[in-house]
Amino acid sequence: MRVYVPLTLSGLAAAHGAGEVGPGPLTAYAVTPGLREWYVSDDIEELEYAALNRAAAASLRMIAGNPDEVRRRVVVAVDVPDGSAVADPDNGLSAASLGEVKITAALPLAKAAAVHVDADDAEKDVTAAAAALGAADLGDDDAQFTVDGAEDHELLWFGVQEIPQLIR
Repeated sequence: MRVYVPLTLSGLAAAHGAGEVGPGPLTAYAVTPGLREWYVSDDIEELEYAALNRAAAASLRMIAGNPDEVRRRVVVAVDVPDGSAVADPDNGLSAASLGEVKITAALPLAKAAAVHVDADDAEKDVTAAAAALGAADLGDDDAQFTVDGAEDHELLWFGVQEIPQLIR
């Protein structure tokens, strides 16, 4: 099963230094039954893209909670054994937790399939989205439009061997 772990650039740097994403428990995103039902697709690539976007939104929340963090979303894609990522059945169709899974142990960075990071040109929109997130959560349509502006930026794909260049 592929899971998408939301991080920040400083979190990625810490993971690189430690050789693992963790410690556990970790919150990640994956193709869960709830995500399948919500997204209404059988195309695994579309479903994994939806899980990646859920992780990117969680990364934005991490950024919003830390004013010193670089304003670029980060998601690490890791293949884990089936059964090691568990969805909470009580949150099955909760909009806030679609695709969310828990992983009990740290994940070796060597097992990562890829790292997804915003391009430099996304920083302005991610900064604005992080600032608007609280108001968007309270139903402010203008703030939600600003948050959606960050989501318009596609995360770039990087190999694990490229992490040192990303965290400089």
